[in-house]
Amino acid sequence: MTDTQHETRADAAEGTDLLTRLEQEGEIAADYLEGLLDIADLDGDIDMDVEADRASVSIISDSTSRDLQKLVGRDGEVLEALQELTRLAVNRETGDRSRLMLDIAGFRARKREELAKLGAQAVADAKESGKPVKLDPMTPFERKVVHDAVAAAGLRSESEGEEPQRRVVVLPV
Repeated sequence: MTDTQHETRADAAEGTDLLTRLEQEGEIAADYLEGLLDIADLDGDIDMDVEADRASVSIISDSTSRDLQKLVGRDGEVLEALQELTRLAVNRETGDRSRLMLDIAGFRARKREELAKLGAQAVADAKESGKPVKLDPMTPFERKVVHDAVAAAGLRSESEGEEPQRRVVVLPV
């Protein structure tokens, strides 16, 4: 067997190990969140997935998601806190830092669409004016979505400032 074949098998095993670890993170998170829903007496189903090398867990509801909106909070503030608590629960069980992403009632999915549109508009503005376009301060999640949208459109962007006033700047060609 050649060195390349050994490396390919090792890479495949490493990929399988990563997937298994991320699935385990999702299961730990789901158990934690189910307990939270029981305590809060809220209805919701847990959906687990692995996206972009991170565990992704969603709480969804068949009924009107009014109750779940309490877990999202104003501008996703409660959601951010719950995500951090869920990451800590995973860390307590695994000993590893988690990058798990939590969504509740589709809040992050809708936010991702809005931010992609914002990024596309900033790209158009930067191309038209030839000047950098500074966006309002954002959370790390929000900045990441905008950076991805800008890169997909073929421009560069960078973050500037200190939390909580850190913002994305879209750079012209």
